[in-house]
Amino acid sequence: MSKNYVIGFPRIGEQRELKKVLEKFWAKETDFSEVEKTASELKARHWNYQKEAGIDFIASNDFSLYDNMLDTAVMLGAVPARFKGLENEALYFSMARGNKEAVAMEMTKWFNTNYHYIVPELNKEDSYALNASKIINEYKEAKAQGITTKINLIGPITFLGLSKRVDRGDTYEFFGKILPLYEQLIKEISLLDESVTVQIDEPVFVKDIEPKVLSLIKPCYDALCTAADNVNIIVSTYFEHSSEATRVLVHTPVWGIGLDFLYGEKNVGSLEAIAKSGKKLIAGVLDGRNIWKNDIAATVAMLEKIAADVAKENIIVSTSSSLLHTPFTLKYEEKMDAEIKNWLSYAVEKLEELNLITKTFFGEPLSETEQQALQANQAANQSRRTSSLIHDASVQQRIASISKFERDGTYEERIAIQHDVLKYKPLATTTIGSFPQTQEVRKARREFKNGMIDETQYTKEMQHYIDDCVAFQEKCGIEVLVHGEPERNDMVEYFGEQLKGYGFSQNGWVQSYGSRCVKPPFIYGDISRPKPMTVEWISYAQSRTDKIMKGMLTGPVTILNWSFVRDDLSRGEVSKQIALAIHDEVDDLQKAGIKIIQVDEAAFKEGYPLRTSNIPAYESWAVRDFKIAVSSADKETQIHTHMCYSEFNDIIRTIEAMDADVISIETARSGNELLKIFAEVGYRQEVGPGVYDIHSPRIPSVEEIVDQIKRLLEVLPKEQLWINPDCGLKTRKWDEVKPSLENMVKAVEIVRASL
Repeated sequence: MSKNYVIGFPRIGEQRELKKVLEKFWAKETDFSEVEKTASELKARHWNYQKEAGIDFIASNDFSLYDNMLDTAVMLGAVPARFKGLENEALYFSMARGNKEAVAMEMTKWFNTNYHYIVPELNKEDSYALNASKIINEYKEAKAQGITTKINLIGPITFLGLSKRVDRGDTYEFFGKILPLYEQLIKEISLLDESVTVQIDEPVFVKDIEPKVLSLIKPCYDALCTAADNVNIIVSTYFEHSSEATRVLVHTPVWGIGLDFLYGEKNVGSLEAIAKSGKKLIAGVLDGRNIWKNDIAATVAMLEKIAADVAKENIIVSTSSSLLHTPFTLKYEEKMDAEIKNWLSYAVEKLEELNLITKTFFGEPLSETEQQALQANQAANQSRRTSSLIHDASVQQRIASISKFERDGTYEERIAIQHDVLKYKPLATTTIGSFPQTQEVRKARREFKNGMIDETQYTKEMQHYIDDCVAFQEKCGIEVLVHGEPERNDMVEYFGEQLKGYGFSQNGWVQSYGSRCVKPPFIYGDISRPKPMTVEWISYAQSRTDKIMKGMLTGPVTILNWSFVRDDLSRGEVSKQIALAIHDEVDDLQKAGIKIIQVDEAAFKEGYPLRTSNIPAYESWAVRDFKIAVSSADKETQIHTHMCYSEFNDIIRTIEAMDADVISIETARSGNELLKIFAEVGYRQEVGPGVYDIHSPRIPSVEEIVDQIKRLLEVLPKEQLWINPDCGLKTRKWDEVKPSLENMVKAVEIVRASL
């Protein structure tokens, strides 16, 4: 009897092997065959890790060279017209990253995680056709390793729900085109083995489901489950509860239903219906999104409660979601404080926990080693509950005594003063903050961290980079400058390393998109700021120019949302602690003479709950904490913020309530559509819509940017607009950045002259 289950596994590799080979291939330093070789090695290694840990249900087709939604679009033949004529890897990576002739497909957040997916583009003129080769080949690859996998698919309803129509129509109108391809796919899969298990991911079911979407579930799964007799279909959801969908799924022939009992607590309300149906329950009880060591005793108690409704023989113990959202393994964490490390569990360690939970729950005998591991688990959890590293009375006292929650003065008062002091023109040019992280910068940072160079030498190297950044921006003609952030490894980790109550890792990499990985810090205790974090660097940069130098900070909500957060305190309370630390930094920057301070809330939207009923509570504390963070700013200090990957229609009033003086947003892949909502609601503050896409290596022409600015001017007046790239330039190369920014400045000059 199969008793445990991993929804999906990280794919980037424990030493980021996939990232490295992809980037070598894109730089034309290696052949695609090397990418394929590395991918095969990683898949085999990951399957075997799971097999050795005693996992019964191991996934194939959870691996991707870029993104699973992109893989699904390719599988269905949903290829935008601008990429027609391309084949194989040229087609695949052009869709993801763009090429000289065509812009990349849009990218946005996967639900409320920090993972990004490629948004499929659907067109009523297109015809679709199945290409199942990747799925078939991966199953056979695993079989050759002696491992029979379940096959992971993104479900047809989720695929349509997360796609977009180029003609702005309803994507669900394509259901009749897409479903037959999935039926054909199930038939092809049925030929692989005597019996095959297919996990169909339908996370869109955890959102508020419209009746028309709900009405698709039964015909969809009736059809897929009857396409082949020897395929067992599991419909898997995660990140929230999916009660409405579950009530329908129990009346279809699906073999099992996967539910998240950690982030979707209301899923317990579906247990009775599942029990009556006799279906398998894939019970998501091991956290796939956070890094804390599981409390095995508490998890087994949770499973026993579930077993009061669902027969034990019908329960399969599972991760709550794919382990894609966690780092790979603690094996390489050699410098971490031993006490803190003992509280953590990454993907590989979670496999061992899943095995222990399963054996304990089902009453199977434990080996001596397993008994010791269980005792160690109990001790680690007890240590975390009582450690003095976690609780700081002075932080708690300051939180309790906050009296000022917002800035002095109205926006109208502030902006009038700021224009008088700063004297910038309409269509003022700036960038979002970061510039390319060169090999020299990374080398200097690495050598300093490893004690190979001293602080004086390191500072000199960083200042040399800042000098070059400032000189380029002045020569280019950019009006509000940035220092380039060479000292920052990551916009969150950099701050996490300087805050008390934060931990950081050597190898805690998590995939963000494509080859892009981030190494989130983790919050284990009460947060405070022992000393200024950015003032020295920004002050130096300001000393190198007579132009305005922006101070660059990351906002409290983004720091929270891009960190692994302690689970013994509410997220709102943790965020408030971070807000006070940023509040102090804002004050120190303005006292050092910095007149514009950007407090980025890039991840503000991605922290939104998936259910509408939970949104007001999140917005309440998220807006509160941004306002606390900037409440120390004087009226003449201009506060900017930046948000990315966001559809703002549903949160425009919330953005307004944040009361930043200027907001920059990503719009290059969506024309001026995103900006229209700002005009429609009468948004008063100034806006910097991105005029070119930095996630693609292509260099936009002057004419292209002129056209983009003119389209922006159709929506908002020039006095309200700033001109900037979509996002930070850290991941780009200088030979892409320089001509792109030069073209941006030339475009502004042309438009200003025409006005």
